[in-house]
Amino acid sequence: MTPTGSVTRVLCNKMRVYYCNNLWYNNRQVTAIFEKHSCENGEILYMGKKQRGNGVSDAAAHYYPADTMSLTELAHWIAFSRVTGIGPVRFRLLLTAFHGDAAAAWKGNEKELAQAGLEEKIIARFLHQRASIVPERELERLEKLKISVITWKDSDYPPLLRKIEYAPPVLYMCGMLTEDDRHYALAIVGTRRMSVYGRQVTERFAAELARGKITIVSGLALGVDTVAHLSALDAGGRTLAVIASGLDYIYPAANYSLAQRIIESGQGALITPFPLGVKPEKGNFPARNHIISALTLGVLVTEAPPQSGALITAGSALDQGREVFAVPGGIFSPGGAGVNKLIQDGAHPVTSVTDILEHLNLFMLPAQVEAQAVLPENAEERTLLQHLSHEPHHIDEITREVDLPAHLVASTLTMMELKGMVRQVGGMQYVLVR
Repeated sequence: MTPTGSVTRVLCNKMRVYYCNNLWYNNRQVTAIFEKHSCENGEILYMGKKQRGNGVSDAAAHYYPADTMSLTELAHWIAFSRVTGIGPVRFRLLLTAFHGDAAAAWKGNEKELAQAGLEEKIIARFLHQRASIVPERELERLEKLKISVITWKDSDYPPLLRKIEYAPPVLYMCGMLTEDDRHYALAIVGTRRMSVYGRQVTERFAAELARGKITIVSGLALGVDTVAHLSALDAGGRTLAVIASGLDYIYPAANYSLAQRIIESGQGALITPFPLGVKPEKGNFPARNHIISALTLGVLVTEAPPQSGALITAGSALDQGREVFAVPGGIFSPGGAGVNKLIQDGAHPVTSVTDILEHLNLFMLPAQVEAQAVLPENAEERTLLQHLSHEPHHIDEITREVDLPAHLVASTLTMMELKGMVRQVGGMQYVLVR
């Protein structure tokens, strides 16, 4: 839904400032200042300081729900995330040198920073930036916008992301993550300029995967990203949008309402490694793509020309040991060239959701999810789950171990297979699916 209301435009230097009075959004009256900046790839929307009820934020969340470290320590982790030139590798060097104390590292002198392993140019850049950053104020900004943070130290840091070499020390988030988001997510990416075929393919895969309880991850861009997010939401599933800016900048502006819907619906979250105030500059997008793939079990490219950024995401997925799937395209279609090249290079060609679920050993098809809703878990299922694993077990062996009647074990396993909880791999042998 697009906000409506009276708008007064004031030109201020190179920035166009829009003051929106008596603005209505989702049947709520708000007053806000929006600043529109020009950007190489389009237009971005910035939620200014003077806002009431219209920021893209999670109103119910405390900015640090994990409470793993002190707020003083957290403030310095966030402050370091604002420093250009100190990424995951250098930040880990500092934590090692200062015995895990980010506050002490923040106050370190040139000699101590050099001993920690920082280069002379990086030290000079850090000292220059440190003078203008007040760590405590970073917490105030998060509290004001109701943006939450997750750090390396927190148990709810996404486990798939944690495994990669350059996982960001701090993630900023609006919305919430579920356990399934952390373990059972798939990225869908592709071109901003979709064909009708590309739209149909993206809608079908995103909707069916979402109904199968697979979280859809994408980048909030126009085209395939937008359709993937919307299809997941419309199917009643979950979606995560990883953006290439701070959460006070929503890019592109056309997807502001989509970002708001993801949060307000309770069906997902906006995630970024970039602190507040960071604009969606060109150099941020590869890092964004790197995180999209790292949050998932694999990446599906539905349509992409040879120079598409979606291919960067696919490359990141391969580097991270993730699976890459591609929907074959027409040989005369510009959007088919990129995906067909991926297939030639070893990506898995897929023509249905079943192809993906079988390859990932995730058998949560829509029919199985429906069966799970109709047939709730019982004591027999719980008992069998305790004796099953990802290694095959013969039904006779299972029956002996659980000390239940053979007919009850057989019927329970059949129902569990319908629900996608177990799979028969031949010869009356069963394995856990998830």
